[in-house]
Amino acid sequence: MPNKTRVLLWTDGPGPYVDAIAKAGLSDRVSVETLSRAETPTQDQRADTEALLAWGAPAGLLPQMKSLRWAQALTAGVETWLALPDLPNELTLTCARGTHRQSMPENILGAMFHLMKPYAAVNEDQKRSQWVRRMATPLSGQTLGILGLGEIGQRVAHLATALGMRVIGTRRTQTPVQDVAEVFPMERTNDVLAQSDFVLLLLPATPATENFINAARLSHMKPNAWLLNFGRGALIKDDDLIASVNAKQIAGAVLDVFRQEPLPASDPFWTTENIMVLPHIGGGHPQRDKVVAQLFVDNLAAFLDGRPLSQVVDRTAGY
Repeated sequence: MPNKTRVLLWTDGPGPYVDAIAKAGLSDRVSVETLSRAETPTQDQRADTEALLAWGAPAGLLPQMKSLRWAQALTAGVETWLALPDLPNELTLTCARGTHRQSMPENILGAMFHLMKPYAAVNEDQKRSQWVRRMATPLSGQTLGILGLGEIGQRVAHLATALGMRVIGTRRTQTPVQDVAEVFPMERTNDVLAQSDFVLLLLPATPATENFINAARLSHMKPNAWLLNFGRGALIKDDDLIASVNAKQIAGAVLDVFRQEPLPASDPFWTTENIMVLPHIGGGHPQRDKVVAQLFVDNLAAFLDGRPLSQVVDRTAGY
């Protein structure tokens, strides 16, 4: 019998991944080892691991893993992997792109409903036993601009269109997108900003998108428009956003991602009026590990068979 492929699951709670390997009928072909995130691979694991599932890796480790041919990231964004100064050129890196499509679109819509519907204020009225007539603003008829019409963005567009919203957005390729009224190139981002009542950020973190939303771009938004960031914290120049909201150049922002997480208690985002801080809840849901595990075992089967893998990271593009 040929030697089994050595697989290292470097994550807390590896159960769903072990179960998925067994369910896929791959157990006889692989030797699976698990490691908590607080631990580091042993010398044997560094020498013999061929496939790795992990949140990331410290600098200096991957070059020591001479047998490693494939790493599956547990996140959709891979900026921390690509920032490694010694990420081996020959290593195939795949990401968890698309595994947020169950929860994130709903949370994005939930943020817009929260902004337009008075339920939070009504809840406070109830605590005081006060009957206050409040007005709910319809989402129907408003324009949602999505910067980054990938898989998540297209799902949001579908749901928003069903609510009667007009959806526009940007993407690298100019092919039409279902449920999107107009697709703009990235160079025309300002046109999207100027038309939108809500601007949704779903861009990846790359050198080209660092501080993408800055004072100049914020100046193109409507005074009544809201910025929603469910992409990456580095997309926004923080001080410029705070200044814009304080000056009422835009209505405000809902932020689910930040440059530093957890967000420090001293960060001014916490106390800026009309900026809502969410603790990175956008993509998580109780079954997410099972969704990522299915992507992983599909890729593991392809890896063992010598077939192309899914969601391979384009290192040049940065995602």
